[in-house]
Formats: sequence, structure tokens, C-alpha cells
Amino acid sequence: MIFLAGRDRHTQRTLLRAIHDRLSKQAGCESVRYDPSRLRPRTVVANIEPTAFLGSEYDLETARLEIRFWYPEGVDYEYYRLNWVEPTRYLMLGYHQDADHPDIGRCHLQLDFDGETLDRQPAAFLDAHPLAVLEQRLQQLPSILDRLSWEADRPSLAPQSE
Repeated sequence: MIFLAGRDRHTQRTLLRAIHDRLSKQAGCESVRYDPSRLRPRTVVANIEPTAFLGSEYDLETARLEIRFWYPEGVDYEYYRLNWVEPTRYLMLGYHQDADHPDIGRCHLQLDFDGETLDRQPAAFLDAHPLAVLEQRLQQLPSILDRLSWEADRPSLAPQSE
């Protein structure tokens, strides 16, 4: 597959450009940008209007998506972070496929609140083209957010039902 050949910066830029273009056409994405800049993209960031983006009522005015894919040497699959961020509630819920927590597998779902990681749960490893992974994770996002609950002003994530 040409897209993954070489796994160099050009490939990463090409992928980030495709992600940027994809999100720019998505309902509920009010602005899409590169971070830190268009010249040195590492992450695609999109400001989100949650109800339009999710296709259902969501009790929040704004959120943010932060998406990063990268290709570490010596690994035969892509690493990524796809984070749903709610700045007003100090919440981040994201899929992380990397080598940070081998005890729970190559991919996990992580919940952070107020700068602290509250939970990590194993998530399915997707051996697919990065854009296919993006589509699948975006489709899963509403059901993941439905598992989120708040008790005493602190979020928790219900375990995935089998």
C-alpha cells in the first residue's frame, strides 16, 4: 500500500491533510486546524458543536477533537490518539493505540479528568488503514460517551458490555 510505504513525515502530512479534509466536511465541526501549525502539523484539532456532530442531544455547548497518527520505527502498525476533549468540564476521553500501557494491550480507551487519568480500559486493536480506523472510532464515539456518567462532579466510564 503506497500510503503506508516509508512511514515518513510526508506520509504523516498526507494522512493529516486527509483527516483535516474529512473533518472539514463533517456536520458539527465548526473549525478544523493543524497543531502546532500548518507548516509543521502533528495533530488535527476540530472545534465541535456536540449535538450536530453526534446526531443527538448532548448536554454541552462545545467540545474538541484532537487526532494524531504517527509511525514509530520498529513497529508494524500506526500509533494514534483520538481524543474527545470537553474543556469546560476538564474532561478528555480518548482512544490511544501506542506502547504506553502494554499490560492492557496495544489499544485502550482512556478517561482523564482535571489533569488526572481516572481509567484505562482495553479497546480493540484495529488493523486497518488509518482513515478506516478514524471512521470506525468516530462511529463508536457516541456509544462511548453514553457510557460516561457523573457522580459527585467526577466522571466515570462504565465497562464495555460484552
